[in-house]
Amino acid sequence: MRLTIASKAMEENGLSISDIALVIPHQANIRIILAMAKKLGIPMEKVYTNLDRYGNTSSASIPIALDEANRGGLIKDGDLVLLASFGAGLTWEPLSLSGVTKEWSLGGGKKHHVEILTF
Repeated sequence: MRLTIASKAMEENGLSISDIALVIPHQANIRIILAMAKKLGIPMEKVYTNLDRYGNTSSASIPIALDEANRGGLIKDGDLVLLASFGAGLTWEPLSLSGVTKEWSLGGGKKHHVEILTF
């Protein structure tokens, strides 16, 4: 389901994989992340993971990864970041952040202007 929703979110916002600067998926399992990247045609260089350091941190996995990517300089103003999350049952939520309208900062990291794209 996550692949369909991520694709739908991009399609309904007029985006393609080439528009995405970084993908930050839920850090549940590296095999799931590798399969997602392969099916969406996203090179792993554009997929942020931290499973090797923390394992599955449950609902905190995307915020932790987003903060690390931000502090590591992987997110720049104007970048489009795709956050892909899922949970047990039918829980899922795609969210795209793009550098245009709102300012955000995570824990003292660099501030960015973002636009939340919905579908």
